[in-house]
Amino acid sequence: MAEIALAAEIRGSKGSPASRRLRTSGKIPGVLYGHGIEPTPLAVESRSLRLALNTEAGLNALIQLEVDGKKHLALPRAIQRHPVRNTVAHIDFQVVRRDEVMNVDVPIHFTGEADGVVKQGGVVEQILTSLAVQATPGNIPGHIEIDITELEMEGAIRVKDVKLPKDVTTELDPEEVIVTGKASRAAAAIESDDEAAAAEASAESSAGQADAASDSTES
Repeated sequence: MAEIALAAEIRGSKGSPASRRLRTSGKIPGVLYGHGIEPTPLAVESRSLRLALNTEAGLNALIQLEVDGKKHLALPRAIQRHPVRNTVAHIDFQVVRRDEVMNVDVPIHFTGEADGVVKQGGVVEQILTSLAVQATPGNIPGHIEIDITELEMEGAIRVKDVKLPKDVTTELDPEEVIVTGKASRAAAAIESDDEAAAAEASAESSAGQADAASDSTES
């Protein structure tokens, strides 16, 4: 994974009013911490941060953060967003080493079309949107691709079915379901109605047979 250079400045003022002033001026407040570094409040330019987080690596971008003339290898961690605009309101950077194994969530991307499900009126239901993995910073994938072409109705793709990139592992239960093919609500409702109608017809038939038997006995 390529390292992305990002400049930051130490911010002196803390608190909500100071943070609002920073955002108004086009900067995002944040904190740098990890590996013995005293938590350092900082600010990064909004546009530069947006570009850094919109690469193929996404939110797992490996950042070469320059603060007060010193460079720190870091990963974005806790990201707070504006509840309406969804823009970054605050960000934490964690200092990392190139040889340390990190626990990160990597988004899942599907490829292919589950025709076997669609042709039967079913839908593809995604259970997991990301996969918790372990990898060194340089080996963290931007996303994990899963081909759903062979997915069938009532079938499932599980953690054990995913081929992870080299030097990437996961501690999730191998049997945990990631995606499944299932009947749509409309199809399920029709099937339920059909089952109810069949049960009602069977009950009426049984009742008719009982009445006929009773009439025969009385005769």
